[in-house]
Amino acid sequence: MTLEDAPEFFSLRSNPEAMKHICKPLQTSLKEAENMILKMDAMIDSNNGINWGICFKDEPAFIGTVSFHRVDKEHYRAEIGYMLKPVHWKKGIISEAVAAIIDHGFDKMKLHSIEAQIDPTNTGSEKTLQKFNFVKEAYYKENYFFDGVFLDTVVYSLLSPCK
Repeated sequence: MTLEDAPEFFSLRSNPEAMKHICKPLQTSLKEAENMILKMDAMIDSNNGINWGICFKDEPAFIGTVSFHRVDKEHYRAEIGYMLKPVHWKKGIISEAVAAIIDHGFDKMKLHSIEAQIDPTNTGSEKTLQKFNFVKEAYYKENYFFDGVFLDTVVYSLLSPCK
């Protein structure tokens, strides 16, 4: 992603429907989107995370993100995350992006496991993870405080097929 993607990134991160299960504040300005893109670039530079923009092959307009936003190099583990503009939900786009990032994580980054932490009410994300054989490892009760409420978290994990 580049700063040129900031307006579309802002439209994603300021969309209440898209952010419903993310548990982060809605962005309120284009500057916030630009700063987040710069922060993601810094994560790449420090080798602590990597974020990709999602677009169609024949159209470069940004429609979502997929990332390893927490990389635990010592334990060869990373946390996956993904978002897509709601107009593109249920079209297989996230599945294609998740397949690519799983391959990148295991083949290029030599990860041993990939983790996902999701809102237990996010059935779409749960189905995506199960499609790729992620296994539910934990259900944490009220372990996350957001917007004045304690929320639950479900943790899924996928081990590398190369052992």
